[in-house]
Amino acid sequence: MTKTEKKIDNNLCKVLTVVCEEAKDEIQGFQWLTHTVNYANFPTSLKITCVFDSNADIAKLMASKQDQRLQGLVTQALNAVDVKLKNISKQVQFDSEENCTRDNAGNWAKRLG
Repeated sequence: MTKTEKKIDNNLCKVLTVVCEEAKDEIQGFQWLTHTVNYANFPTSLKITCVFDSNADIAKLMASKQDQRLQGLVTQALNAVDVKLKNISKQVQFDSEENCTRDNAGNWAKRLG
């Protein structure tokens, strides 16, 4: 990772941590979030995964339109560090601990990799 990439990554971590803390307070079932990126194709390759406890929590999120709220929080945070997402619905994804446990034996590195 180059110095520039490291600086971008640090900025992403800072603003996404704020989003994470806000979402934990506001959105039922939200647990944590993470990001993956290939800096050779940044910001198009940036993917943010928002993790919920269960699939039922994700269904409630969608039904109550809180998914739009969460996407808005992410967009606002990234805009603050001059990162613009081209396709928010593809770049911000929702997943659950339930899915990871079932499909990847709880191994998030494998699931996200």
